[in-house]
Amino acid sequence: MEAKNWGRLLAAAETGLISRRSFTTALAAALALPLAARAGLSFAQAKELVLVNWGGDAMTAYAEAYGKSFTEATGVAVKMDGSGPTEGAITAQAKSGNVSWDIVDADPFSAITLGKQGYLQAIDYDVVDKAKTREGFGWDYAMSAYFFSYVVAYDSELYPEAPTSMADFFDVEKFPGSRAMYKWGVSSWEAALLAEGAAPETLYPLDLEKAHAKLGAFKQHVVSFWGGGAESQTAMLSGEASMGIVWSTRAKLIEEESNGRIKYFWDQGLLSPGAMAVLKGNPGGTENAMAFLASMQDPEKQLVMFEKLGQGPANPAADALIPEDQRRHNCVAPENAAKQIPLDMEWYAENYSAALDTYLAMISA
Repeated sequence: MEAKNWGRLLAAAETGLISRRSFTTALAAALALPLAARAGLSFAQAKELVLVNWGGDAMTAYAEAYGKSFTEATGVAVKMDGSGPTEGAITAQAKSGNVSWDIVDADPFSAITLGKQGYLQAIDYDVVDKAKTREGFGWDYAMSAYFFSYVVAYDSELYPEAPTSMADFFDVEKFPGSRAMYKWGVSSWEAALLAEGAAPETLYPLDLEKAHAKLGAFKQHVVSFWGGGAESQTAMLSGEASMGIVWSTRAKLIEEESNGRIKYFWDQGLLSPGAMAVLKGNPGGTENAMAFLASMQDPEKQLVMFEKLGQGPANPAADALIPEDQRRHNCVAPENAAKQIPLDMEWYAENYSAALDTYLAMISA
């Protein structure tokens, strides 16, 4: 589309001659064009979008894979904020009366809860394409963006006999040393119950009382309750923790940065979808935000995220693009997914807030 025609389309949207949805659909279609075909596009009154993620290597990865191309296509700057979009942080932002975030890298269960509370915008699936997501992974208030798992990483130089299960993670006699676990509860409950012998098919609803009893007795061995991915990397790479439950996206980086000394395994991993959500009243505008989400569905861009962070692609079309020698790092590859347990998003949406309060009180006591 020539710049003058694009300008007319934008002006029509601004004056109400066409619907915002029509404008946003056209924007998404434009972003699907090759860069050369988009060279003449211009965006009047272009704004910026602030994407909030979990910091560390994710900052540059998201910028390279998604932000740069979107800015080139639209003139809309995409700024990264690595402060961590927890439920509490999103709620505080939404209640502040001065929303400064646009898009957040959110757990789907948080999006289910926060969307019902009126803090998030519904995803416009006339712009975001559900056909570019895996079946069963789509939510009213969050777009499926990637997959990751909670897996056990360990220092192979300390453990000639490699651990292979959550029971091994909790066995400090057979596998002595300090541990790292997730501060925000997800995975810790499941790990504790699996270590106690719970069968994967009967894991949910979680027996929180039993899990907290196990974790309360074990927490003396946890040197790092990490809150963001960068913290987990530091704990493992520095030797502070000899074994940790970490995101598979970070486990890949930890393995690479340690030259293979720190390894990880998929057995009893906890498979989790990652998602993107848009805050209600976001300053960058609904149209820009939805168009950005649609642009993230490009399989080539998701391949970049796999290469940089090890994210399992949300768009199945990206699977075939992953080189054969790298597929062992893809959490949604059939041979890896078969060893894991999917997290129950609906259970978390109903129970997470109260469970987390009890968990945080327990680990800080």
